Amino acid sequence: METFYKKNMKKNKLDLAKKLLSGGELVIFPTETVFGIGADATNDRAVKSIFKVKKRPPNNPIICHFKDINQIEKYFDLSKFEKKLGSKFWPGPLTIILKKKKNSKISNLVSNKSNLVGCRIPSNKLANKLITLLDMPIAAPSANLSERTSVTNIMDIDPILDKKIFVLKDKQSTLGLESTVVKIDNKNRIEVLRYGSITVEDLNKFAKVKIKKKSSISPGNLKKHYSTLKPIRMNAKKILKDEGLLNFGNNKLKSNIINLNLSNKKNLNEAAKNFYHYLHKLDQSRCKKIAVVEIPNKGLGKTINDRLRRAIK
Repeated sequence: METFYKKNMKKNKLDLAKKLLSGGELVIFPTETVFGIGADATNDRAVKSIFKVKKRPPNNPIICHFKDINQIEKYFDLSKFEKKLGSKFWPGPLTIILKKKKNSKISNLVSNKSNLVGCRIPSNKLANKLITLLDMPIAAPSANLSERTSVTNIMDIDPILDKKIFVLKDKQSTLGLESTVVKIDNKNRIEVLRYGSITVEDLNKFAKVKIKKKSSISPGNLKKHYSTLKPIRMNAKKILKDEGLLNFGNNKLKSNIINLNLSNKKNLNEAAKNFYHYLHKLDQSRCKKIAVVEIPNKGLGKTINDRLRRAIK
C-alpha cells in the first residue's frame, strides 16, 4: 500500500506537469506503449516546440491522446463503426485516424495541416490522470530524438531531452511497442497503417483487415526510423567478433561482448516489452554492431521486425 507521502509526491508531480502543459510547456510522460513528449494539442506554439526539440520533420504526424471517447467527440467526427472499434480496444494501444470537426481546436501542426488525425486513449493510469487533470488532449510522439530508438524505460531518455523537459516518472512501459495505427475505409474495413502493440490477428477478429504499406497520415512511416546508434544485422545465424547479440529463444549463439535475450521462452509479449530497452543497452555497450537473431514474423513479431527493418535503412 502506498504511503501518504508517496501519494502526495505523485499528486504534486501531476499538478506540476499539468501547470507546465497549461502554460504551453512540454512534459515527458509514460504510457503503456512508450514514453511520450507531450504538449497541449490545441496550442500551436507548444506543438511546434515538440517538432523543434525532437528535430522531427513536420510531415511526420503526431498522435493525440484523450481521457475518454466523449473528449474525442468534442474535436472529431466518429462513425458508428469507429465508435464500436474504439469501445473494443480503448483504453489501450490502438490509434484510429479520425476526421476533425469543422470547428475543432486541435492544432493543424499535429497532422501537417491535414484534417485527419491519429487519436487514442492510453490505458496507463498516470497518463490518463494527467489528461484528465489538464482537461485537454495531449499531442505526444515518442520521447526520443527524431529517427532514434523509442524509450520504454526512464533510464533510456536522451540526456539532451532530460535536461530540457520535465519528466513525469513511472515504471517501465508495460507493453513496450508503439500503438497500432489504423484507418477505417468506406466499406468498414480496417486499414493498418503502422504495426503496433495490437496485432493484425487481434484486429481480424473484429473486422476485415488490409495492410497499407505507405501512409502520410500515420506517424512512424518514414523510411528511416527507430534507429540505433550502431548498425543492426537481422536474422543472424552466427555472431561476429565485434557484435553484441540480441537473442530470442534458447540457442547456443553467444557474443564475446554482450548477450541479451528478448525472451528465453520465445514469448513475443515479453520480447516486445524488452525490445527497445535492450536496444538502448546494446547501444551503450562496447560492441560496434548489433546482431539480431530471427524473430518469428507473426503477431507482435511483425511489429518487432518492422521496427528492425526501419532501423537498418
